[in-house]
Amino acid sequence: MRSMKVLIIDDDVDSLAIAKLRLKKDGYIIYSAQDGVEGIEKTRAEDPDLILLDVQMPGKSGFEVCEELKSDSELCNIPVIFLSAADDISEKVKGLDLGAVDYVTKPFDIFELRARVRAALRTKRLQDLLLKYGEVDSLTEIYNRRVLMERLHQEWDRSLRSNIIFSFIMIDIDKFKNVNDTYGHPVGDVLEKVADILRRSIRSGDIVGRYGGEEFGIIMVNSTVQEAFVAADRYRHQIEKIVFKAKKASFSVTASFGVADSSGKNSLDKLVSAADSAMYEAKESGRNKVCIFD
Repeated sequence: MRSMKVLIIDDDVDSLAIAKLRLKKDGYIIYSAQDGVEGIEKTRAEDPDLILLDVQMPGKSGFEVCEELKSDSELCNIPVIFLSAADDISEKVKGLDLGAVDYVTKPFDIFELRARVRAALRTKRLQDLLLKYGEVDSLTEIYNRRVLMERLHQEWDRSLRSNIIFSFIMIDIDKFKNVNDTYGHPVGDVLEKVADILRRSIRSGDIVGRYGGEEFGIIMVNSTVQEAFVAADRYRHQIEKIVFKAKKASFSVTASFGVADSSGKNSLDKLVSAADSAMYEAKESGRNKVCIFD
């Protein structure tokens, strides 16, 4: 089993030194940062299994760092334990509401800290196993890419045996990075709501999954490209109607769709590539539209 990685973000030199010394003895790989900006950089660079995060720091507070981490689709599943010198219930509630898994008051008892770290890492190991072997994307709660591709292969084989046409729809949220940059809005919330719209809108028997990042895929069984186009345009309209609430503003998002069917394709790769090419045509020609591969 690999050694688990712990990142400590704390500007208190003494607390940092004690925590590093004691946790190293438990066999963890320890990284450290002394402010929020450095902490986020280290998180991206080292991909820790757990973050110990001080609440009161110069510049970005621990709460701001946690909010930024939880709004990033690549970092949001890293558990956070807050460290704080203040034994304030409202502060603890705020930290837990932001997505932290635990809270330790400073000056901490090292035995308590080690026990809480062990508990958080046990949960993280189980989470990693579920993600590795599971079928569901942890953020959007729809099928993950592995399952989506498995079902595509099954549908392709079925189409070859029975000469039945099926379609594949590729979806990409337009200007996705701008959402967080402009509104400071958690990107996970956008992905969750778009995924929920797609899950509730597809027909019984069709399959929707997260293809990767801000991309989704839909398998439409027994459907020609013309039928898939009609469905995709309906999903497009539903997505643009979603209203998201930011701190001081409301906003919406749009998505670009690419549609292709299995007719005339000599491999599954050709089908996926055709849908992908159509999606990029939709983006290149103005976004918020559906394009068919022809």
